[in-house]
Amino acid sequence: MTATDRTAAARTAVARTLTGRTAVDRTAVDRTAGDRATADGVGSAIRVLLADDQELVRAGLGMAIGHSPGLELVGEAATGAEAVQRAAEVRPDVVVMDIRMPGTDGIEATGLLTAGAAGPVPRVLILTTFDDDENVYAALRAGASGFLVKDMALAEILAAIRVVAAGDALIAPSVTRRLIADLTARPAPVAPKRRLPGVTEREREVLALVGRGLSNAEIAEQLFIAPATAKTHVARLLAKLDARDRVHLVIAAYDAGLVSPSG
Repeated sequence: MTATDRTAAARTAVARTLTGRTAVDRTAVDRTAGDRATADGVGSAIRVLLADDQELVRAGLGMAIGHSPGLELVGEAATGAEAVQRAAEVRPDVVVMDIRMPGTDGIEATGLLTAGAAGPVPRVLILTTFDDDENVYAALRAGASGFLVKDMALAEILAAIRVVAAGDALIAPSVTRRLIADLTARPAPVAPKRRLPGVTEREREVLALVGRGLSNAEIAEQLFIAPATAKTHVARLLAKLDARDRVHLVIAAYDAGLVSPSG
């Protein structure tokens, strides 16, 4: 099978999971704001920390965040180290993080934040000009829940903050297309496969299907179980594998050898 054929075969299965949505789902965004208001009894804004070494970016995007309903800009940082320090001080829900910054870069800072170095673990949304594939892989493995490029529409960036805050994952569609092409062109890994201690046989089946990009409803249909049961299995996998979202379950499925780029 050629690389082109393998890319086509993998596109439908993997792209849906890695992108979360090919375009931001406005209904889900509105529902997120409603859920937060219901949980807190009042409208609780999503607390956002913005980390970028360009002052103009911080000024422009910071102003947009501050004036966007349901979002609150609680701090800014010009370096990765400063982002970790400020996160410990202001306890954001989401950190919007550039990659290339002086000293500690955005990927290293993401790893520190998602490891709990700054206290409560925030969601990290990478927003960068440098969207090469290695940065995407590194950011996801560091624990980022989203990866966007700065040429996206401002409304989509603001909506993505809400999506990530809700616990979903989102990657720019343009980045995902290259990511899939790269995955399908690579030879099978020779490194030892990831062990899955505590994961049951049924959960391994579910993880393999998540890795192929199936939704909970599709998993339920494939395994002849109720959708609620599929959802429970996914929730247990998230907890057992310490995965932040479905994107990281996909990575776990690949690392464990349950899914291969060729399907």
